[in-house]
Amino acid sequence: MIKCNIIGNTDIFDFSVKRLIKKILKTTYQTIKKKTDNDKKLTKHIVSYIFVDLNEIHRINKEYRQIDRPTDVISFAYGDTDYLNGLPYELGDIFICIDKVFEQANEYNHSILRECAFLITHGILHLIGYDHIEKEDEEVMFALQNQILKKLKITR
Repeated sequence: MIKCNIIGNTDIFDFSVKRLIKKILKTTYQTIKKKTDNDKKLTKHIVSYIFVDLNEIHRINKEYRQIDRPTDVISFAYGDTDYLNGLPYELGDIFICIDKVFEQANEYNHSILRECAFLITHGILHLIGYDHIEKEDEEVMFALQNQILKKLKITR
């Protein structure tokens, strides 16, 4: 099972962010394990979820990605390996913008819980080797995100 650290004020949410993250990490682990049918497990690994405001995510996006605007989620992997080749103990940091969670939930007309769950899932998939740069990769990653959220009955 992947363990987590949670940094930042999540009291603004009307649900337990810690419980949500733990459910998502457990479901992600179970889903990836079945998909890869690989003996290497996502055990004894840790990820940090850091909840920040609009200004901080904008600063991070500009400094590290040279994109001068806020975003919803940014993942920083500590290693450059994919889950099939083994993972480092510390997977990395995932920054989630609280303001964007609320804004996008409203924009997409779904719950704040659903938007937060989507970003939590999106971030961990990046850390274990998925991306959406190419169309084919995007289809795989988004299908996996949807599969994980559907298993948890977190829908739009």
